[in-house]
Amino acid sequence: MILGLDIGRQYIKAVVLDKTKGGHKLVNHGLRLVPEPNQTYDPEKISQPHWVMAVRELMKEMKINPKRVKHLVTSLNGSYVSVKQITTLDMPIEELHSSMTFEARKHIPMDGSDAVIDFQILGSNPKEVDKIDVALVACTKKTSSAHIEILKEIGFKPGIIDVDPIAVMNSYSYANDLPEDGAVVLLDIGTVSSALTVWGRKDAFFTRDLPVGIHEFVKALATKLEKDYVSSNDELLKEGIKSFNTEDASDSTGRIGIAERNVFDNFIEDIRRSLRYYAKTTNQSFFTHLYLTGGGSATEGLAELIQNKLSLEVSVYNPMKSFEGYNDDEIVNPAQYAVAAGLALRGGGFDA
Repeated sequence: MILGLDIGRQYIKAVVLDKTKGGHKLVNHGLRLVPEPNQTYDPEKISQPHWVMAVRELMKEMKINPKRVKHLVTSLNGSYVSVKQITTLDMPIEELHSSMTFEARKHIPMDGSDAVIDFQILGSNPKEVDKIDVALVACTKKTSSAHIEILKEIGFKPGIIDVDPIAVMNSYSYANDLPEDGAVVLLDIGTVSSALTVWGRKDAFFTRDLPVGIHEFVKALATKLEKDYVSSNDELLKEGIKSFNTEDASDSTGRIGIAERNVFDNFIEDIRRSLRYYAKTTNQSFFTHLYLTGGGSATEGLAELIQNKLSLEVSVYNPMKSFEGYNDDEIVNPAQYAVAAGLALRGGGFDA
């Protein structure tokens, strides 16, 4: 049994997989709200006791004893880590481990505090025979220690600790081949931030944290409707982007009124700016598809809006459909399990 546990800012998601001869079987899954339901969500008020209690309750619902979990994989949010692809000489794994700290100081900004370094080999460099591409990851020791402390308080023995963007990419790569030409884009829309990840078979791995998520959508809607946070959240869940329509809209196509487009326009502009940066730094501007994951991917009309604005094919990605035992009727929004699914796959030995 492999447990992939995504400890999010608002929801805890868990996926349990078993390895099979042909791949992986979905054994169990679960979702739990971290804050109190039907109250205004404030990310600044969520602390360690809230996460500990929420995970314990979810494990109880899933009939999992944390102390008996032998294969646990968790992750750190993209806003707390730095991820950068580097190209380095192909060398034995022991030598690669010792060289990564030096490489990290060259490629990832350090603030002077103690850093925790990790990496994932992405594969051979397509242009240089004797070199490999590596996703280099760094975070502060304080961030890593706080995460481990939460796991220990719950009763877990900490295992592999991944990062959200790589977990999402692993969940995609498990069931899909990377395009021969061009790069695929994955956008994991969370509660307070969203992780944009770009990767192609012949192109660089790139990830960027965008400081916009569902929380910003709800706050903007509450201001627009002059309603409380909870009512606005319900409205967004029910109507999606149409909830921002003005009463005097010129048509009924679901377009957002000009004055109310700010939150989504800014969000899409952040995506556009990130893709332009990728194109400028890699000389690759061909993006084959954009997939939405995370809780925000279920926002009605958002995929269509992004597609129209960016002129790029957009769809919501289901990370569970490739697992044996998956039932379409059991999960309302499977896209929100992308990180947890990727983590469980990592625990099962799969790397993109």
